Amino acid sequence: MSTQSLILQSQSTRKQRTHSEDHSALIGRGGYMSPLPHLWEDLLLSVVLQKNILLKGPSGSGKTKLAESISSFFAQPMHSINCSVDLDAEALLGFKTLVQENGQTNIDFVEGPVIQAMRYGHILYIDEINMAKPETLPILHSVLDHRRMLTNPFTGEVLHAHNDFTVIAAINEGYIGTSPLNEALKNRFISFAIPYLTGEPLRELFVREYPKASPNLIKTMLHLSEDMFIQVQNGLLSEEAASIRSLLDATELAQHIDPLRAIRYAIAEKLDDESEKELVMELANTWIK
Repeated sequence: MSTQSLILQSQSTRKQRTHSEDHSALIGRGGYMSPLPHLWEDLLLSVVLQKNILLKGPSGSGKTKLAESISSFFAQPMHSINCSVDLDAEALLGFKTLVQENGQTNIDFVEGPVIQAMRYGHILYIDEINMAKPETLPILHSVLDHRRMLTNPFTGEVLHAHNDFTVIAAINEGYIGTSPLNEALKNRFISFAIPYLTGEPLRELFVREYPKASPNLIKTMLHLSEDMFIQVQNGLLSEEAASIRSLLDATELAQHIDPLRAIRYAIAEKLDDESEKELVMELANTWIK
């Protein structure tokens, strides 16, 4: 069976299963545009083959949008975990609580995102996984390896993952507050580099998102994006300056206010370094008269 046929067959099967569930509100919105040939198809194939996926890329490169688009493609609900140093087992698995039933007080267990995704065959999206404390994540080891199972420490239930259960994690490497993934965890994923969108795909994204924007504004934002990307490669700007998310925000604002102010609010002022702020505005001034 060809790769495309395998993907389409899985898409049809998963959509049929989703229609029998009441989790449609958890299905992500599509719209991701791939900056690389084959990236989208290779990701979909990895999902079909039950691989755990690790998305590596700078902030604003579209990792979350990519996960949502996979959710949309398969009509597969997605549960999100936003990692931080405060992430604990309860945030992952769920917690016990007291409930009143027929005048009696009982203990109930509220299932967390990991349990729900495993039970119903949904996508588990773990954002900024390298922000979590290293001692928290080993609880997922048996979930992420060939066993695809978990013994819930709060209830004692042994849960085996639904066949459609999918794990997608994302990391921003080298950012403050992050730490390298240990080898035991990293080896449970296949890894995809997610770069910023550039060139013609970026122009198509601008036109799709803002069809009423003037061609001159889109052209200006494309030139600015290219210039900032060059300065990132030269080490004069941090990666976040070239964020596609920020460029889209600036484009939306610039349809209503002065483009220079829009660029300052959406891009420059989010940078910590004063020299980087000045450089962004200098680049913008070369294209906006």
